[in-house]
Amino acid sequence: MTAVRRSALLLCGLALALVISACGGSDDAADEPARAENSAERSPTPSPTPSVTEEAHGHDAQAAPARRKPLRRGERRITLTMPSDYTPSAPTGVGTDDYRCFLLDPKLARNQMITGYNVLPGNPEVVHHVILFRVPAEVVPEAVQTDEETPGEGWTCFGGSGIGERRGEQLDDAPWLGAWAPGGAENVYGKGFGAPFGKGSRVVMQVHYNLLAGKQPDRSATELRVAPASPDIQALQTQLLPAPVELPCRPEHDDGPLCDRVDAMDDVRDRFGTAAGLADALHLLCGPIKAGPVQTCTRPVAQPQTVRGVAGHMHLLGKSIKVEVNPGKPNARTLLDIPVWDFDDQGSRPVPNVKLEPFDEIKVTCRHTQELRDQLPAFEGQPDRYVVWGEGTTDEMCLAILLVTRP
Repeated sequence: MTAVRRSALLLCGLALALVISACGGSDDAADEPARAENSAERSPTPSPTPSVTEEAHGHDAQAAPARRKPLRRGERRITLTMPSDYTPSAPTGVGTDDYRCFLLDPKLARNQMITGYNVLPGNPEVVHHVILFRVPAEVVPEAVQTDEETPGEGWTCFGGSGIGERRGEQLDDAPWLGAWAPGGAENVYGKGFGAPFGKGSRVVMQVHYNLLAGKQPDRSATELRVAPASPDIQALQTQLLPAPVELPCRPEHDDGPLCDRVDAMDDVRDRFGTAAGLADALHLLCGPIKAGPVQTCTRPVAQPQTVRGVAGHMHLLGKSIKVEVNPGKPNARTLLDIPVWDFDDQGSRPVPNVKLEPFDEIKVTCRHTQELRDQLPAFEGQPDRYVVWGEGTTDEMCLAILLVTRP
């Protein structure tokens, strides 16, 4: 992977893909998810047509990707392809990132469970990551309207998909189905686990294009492994636990043009529009915040749940991340502790069925440092700036991602 491609990996989505991997496993692992089943080689570029294809158990589809995991009883594959080529560009005219969402219709007439997925990048040179979002049937009209009112294919979608957010997406049940980053492959859940997908629902495929790698056309696709919904398949849900980032410039570098928080926030808004608002919203979610290298957020558990996997996500200035349950109490335990953060190794950890009850608390702690600017090529020529939560790789995040099952 080139330095540009590596430095361009923003990725809540990557962390999600990895935490989902913690809940995959073999056919014999129905009661204790362990690891995802991943195909050994990247799938080839999908055929541009048809936009929706199906493969039933025991029958091969045309142009089938190489070395996929065999289908299990009752499963089939559906391949969803972007309607036409899309050529990325900076939507605000500033920056080197384009996040574009494409609405895809699997045409499912019955409730299903997503038991695995694969992302097929059409042009790997420009596709830097992909996140798949579930669009429930009741929200589909909003998605269709957004798509129809936006010129060209899809719509700009920094942050989330932009669909259903007027009512506020639930952090405790995020509508994510999966994610892909360079080097990724097919992900298959362990037997007995899957993500619910109601009849009439659609998929939003968010593609992150980094313009430093070029502006060539792309036509990507995703491949869903589906099975009929049944009581034998436990529903996996994604819980997002963000914490703020408020990292001032170093004293010896505080004369930079973006060392004032107001100016830094204006710059993030110029590049990412309304998605920049999360940096301020986290103050409401997490309480009073004092600027500095260490930030935390503690949230209560709203309903009974069993944690199956956990991952942390930061960017290039991340130094350490920790996720704790009930810290300082007799029943305290640590779900995740990474004392030395490695951006290129955002692996998840399987959790041995940690059961949480209402009013338990989950605390996320992140440490960032400006000193890494002096060591990483991605920051070459960039002076210190006041760093807040932002979508770019040289912005920052602090995020814990849990994959849970609930009664």
